[in-house]
Amino acid sequence: MRRPYFVTHLLKDLRLEWRSKDAINSMLCFALLVVVLFSLAFDPTRESSRQIAGGILCVATMFASVSALNQAWARELRHLVLDAQRMTPAPAASLFLGKVLANFLFVTVVELILTPVFIIFYNLHALGNGWLLALVLPLGTWALVANGTFFAALSIRTRNRELLLPLILFPLFIPALLAMVLGATAILTGESDPVLWIKLLAGYDVIYTTICLLLFEIVLHAE
Repeated sequence: MRRPYFVTHLLKDLRLEWRSKDAINSMLCFALLVVVLFSLAFDPTRESSRQIAGGILCVATMFASVSALNQAWARELRHLVLDAQRMTPAPAASLFLGKVLANFLFVTVVELILTPVFIIFYNLHALGNGWLLALVLPLGTWALVANGTFFAALSIRTRNRELLLPLILFPLFIPALLAMVLGATAILTGESDPVLWIKLLAGYDVIYTTICLLLFEIVLHAE
């Protein structure tokens, strides 16, 4: 039975990251640095830490992910790999989906490592339904990596791609970031129901993932 094309791309990226660990190491170091610095800037034992903890976690993940998203396509430029992928019979959407899944797994690994450290530094325990974080964080992460992977491919051949990617990505990611932060804050504080923010994230993911899948072939074959 033939393996789906996107699985082939996914396994290739996982294999490369397993050997180098460039993306995970850079994201983890940056995210840990942000968490530690904010824990020094604010008193993590105060009750107000619940109000800012969700935002710090989401913003740390967002900024840390940018370096990994740029590296994902930079690898494809070496030895003309991206040009070779253009000539394959595989649909462009399969390359995009495999790359998004790989980036999603990388960011998720960083979040799983970061969350216990974050809980210890900020002395947190959820006053709401803590299990809902297992919906808020993955949905927000998917929104980030789906858009980030698309715009990283769009800016890969530009001279200042490290600067251009956040300038394009962050304004479009603001609705998902707000929903992610407000949803996480609602869960940590228990003051409101996060279901609305979860629905907003789910709708955002469906809309933008569909748009990126439909337009990626144009981006892939653009010069």
